[in-house]
Amino acid sequence: MLAEVLRLLNPDRSGSMTTYVLVHGAWHGGWCWSRVRRALMATGSDVYTPTLTGLGERAHLASREVDLETHIGDVLGMLEAEDLTDIILVGHSYAGVVITAVADRAAQKIAHLVYLDAAVPRDGQCLYDCVPTQLKTHVEGHATLGGEGWRVPVAAASAQFLGLKREEDVRWVMPKLTPHPIRTFRETVQLGSKLAPAPRTYINCIGDKALGQPKPRQADGIDDYHELRTGHDAMVTAPQDLADLLSKVAETASDSVQSRAAADATSGPLGKLSHRHR
Repeated sequence: MLAEVLRLLNPDRSGSMTTYVLVHGAWHGGWCWSRVRRALMATGSDVYTPTLTGLGERAHLASREVDLETHIGDVLGMLEAEDLTDIILVGHSYAGVVITAVADRAAQKIAHLVYLDAAVPRDGQCLYDCVPTQLKTHVEGHATLGGEGWRVPVAAASAQFLGLKREEDVRWVMPKLTPHPIRTFRETVQLGSKLAPAPRTYINCIGDKALGQPKPRQADGIDDYHELRTGHDAMVTAPQDLADLLSKVAETASDSVQSRAAADATSGPLGKLSHRHR
């Protein structure tokens, strides 16, 4: 414990690099973060981009049994296997549901949560509680007609829906998309941590609209709010802008972690002993 406190109090040590875990949304895979990953790694950061079960290069694992708990377990398992702490946990779109549950169950590992144009569920809510009713109707209809009732076909996610305009982005993204297990949309998150929640940031992708748009309902209660003038798939369409914004968020998170560590060191047994001997 003391070694960890000393590491946090000394940001110049080599172990103080920022660690990001970037979780993709529906139909995507870890591949979609490659541009942002390169930009963040260029700053000396450590970046993890897990692919959720049944998607991307793990599409062969798709089945009717894949549910929200499966995806939560994917991320929790990676945090444990890689022994990650003080991470900036980023969730895009659907993954906002996943990271909310992960942060509730592994609060001690999370320095900051970032919702990238994402769902922000409350206890007992599912993805459908966080999106317009017509979107639920849209994806459920596609699942019934073209997904055997248990997966949402790629046809439900158009380039326009994802905010892709440049031909090179469309050519890169659309062929890589894979059907999404629909149970992950229907199942609710159960939150019950008694630990203080991690600080949160919301990034709203507003397309071509002017800055200063009304705050979306999903950002209610989140003070650190930002806008990006790009489409929904910001990690594809504006990777450098997104990486720069994440770096700024990380700076704030690092200051917060160091302040908490200093306070813990001062209030702990060693700090009290030092204070008595002054």
